[in-house]
Amino acid sequence: MLTDRHPGVYAGLLMRLDGERILITGSTSGIGRQTAVMCAREGARVAVHGRDVERGEAVVRSIVQAGGEAVFVAADIAHEDACTGLIDTVADLLGGLTVLVNNAVAGSGGRSPVGALDTALWERVLRVNLTSVAWLCRAAIAHMLRAGHGSIVNVSSRQAERASAGFAPYVASKGGLNALTRSIAVDYGRQRIRCNALSVGYVENERRDAGMTAERRAELEAMHLTRLGRAEDIGWAVVYLASRESEFVTGALLPIDGGGTIARGRVLG
Repeated sequence: MLTDRHPGVYAGLLMRLDGERILITGSTSGIGRQTAVMCAREGARVAVHGRDVERGEAVVRSIVQAGGEAVFVAADIAHEDACTGLIDTVADLLGGLTVLVNNAVAGSGGRSPVGALDTALWERVLRVNLTSVAWLCRAAIAHMLRAGHGSIVNVSSRQAERASAGFAPYVASKGGLNALTRSIAVDYGRQRIRCNALSVGYVENERRDAGMTAERRAELEAMHLTRLGRAEDIGWAVVYLASRESEFVTGALLPIDGGGTIARGRVLG
């Protein structure tokens, strides 16, 4: 539900994302949900996206009840027309689009070396993690050009630089996403549209990690110099890259991994 009040006012205060209109894909849970909440707190009008209507509407309610502004739009981004429709619908609902956060992801669904690669799995993962991002960016850039500025934030993974065995489709998709990020930055920097990527390490998830053993936690913590990641760690990075504070930052790959990329810890096996 959107109102006519000043978009940058949240609980009576001016915020960092005053006037921005943001779509966050895959934002009905986890990193995406937390990022949506944080962007709304910083004054943005937020579009929550996913395929689960009940969960999406729950995220919107939590934002609105806290004084923010949000809408939910369902779409299956594995389809080109759905990506274009999602962007145009969000722009209509929010009164424009200035920030796109590509957070939706398809995992590899299990381990498989390249010699035993399933073609359907490869195509599904690449389609959601890379091709759909290109479709979404293509549609979003037109709206950003009309707005006179824009920021695209691609949620990538440190797997692109430090691969775990058996996850070739996922690793390749994230490597391609990093390259796409650089290309968009080069193509549109002069038009005040920036594009950056986050190289994300292991982030705790309430559903996946609910039954984590002490041994598993110790193994994961050994991959980091600090602690395991939290959804808000990614959210704060998105807020920064979406804001005018980062106007001099484009084409960057920002590691958010507790030092896991530079450390000699074990690769997630």
